[in-house]
Amino acid sequence: MGEIIDFKRADGKMISGYYAVPEAGENAPGVVVLQEWWGLNEQIKGVADRFTQEGYRALVPDLYRGKVTLDAAEAEHLMSRLDFGDAATQDISGALRHLKTDGTKVGVIGFCMGGVLSILAAARTDDADAAIPWYGLPPEGSIEPGDIKIPLQGHFALKDEHFPPTQVDDLEAKLKQAGVDYEFYRYDADHGFGNETGERYDKEATKLAWQRSLDFLAKHLK
Repeated sequence: MGEIIDFKRADGKMISGYYAVPEAGENAPGVVVLQEWWGLNEQIKGVADRFTQEGYRALVPDLYRGKVTLDAAEAEHLMSRLDFGDAATQDISGALRHLKTDGTKVGVIGFCMGGVLSILAAARTDDADAAIPWYGLPPEGSIEPGDIKIPLQGHFALKDEHFPPTQVDDLEAKLKQAGVDYEFYRYDADHGFGNETGERYDKEATKLAWQRSLDFLAKHLK
């Protein structure tokens, strides 16, 4: 449904990504979709395609520059080599601006590693109109919660060993104190519950989180 395109990062350097367009065409609102640590694989392309069925243009920046893996150890290695600050302020910022060129509103949604990056992008750039992290939290001290000036909706797993509920509670307290427009949802599920190809997929939690995400995007982008 989509295609690989080249677009400019915020600093003008070129990067590629997977771009999919709905029937409404190039004037539709946009969503930047951020990968899990596996890379720009078929699963995340499928998420982008799904957004086109909801009337959005979707762009998945290729943060690993062509590398994709099925192996968790290699994925961890690839993620550990990623400069998260550069990805958020350059790759993702560029993707958001690419979708925003005709003045339409754009959001960013990310999963796992992409969830971390969606919060970083919300705090460190002015390019998104809304952000949705699914089970990902930035490291302590990497953002100032008060820097988030856009609506934020988070989806978190109560059985998440990577981003435990206490960390989610801590970030929520800081967002509340900073007066951020946010809403957090928690699910009785494992980390990665929204990936239909993964062993921790939870159909009911995913269905609910997906609907909440769509309602949130419709409210803020359409």
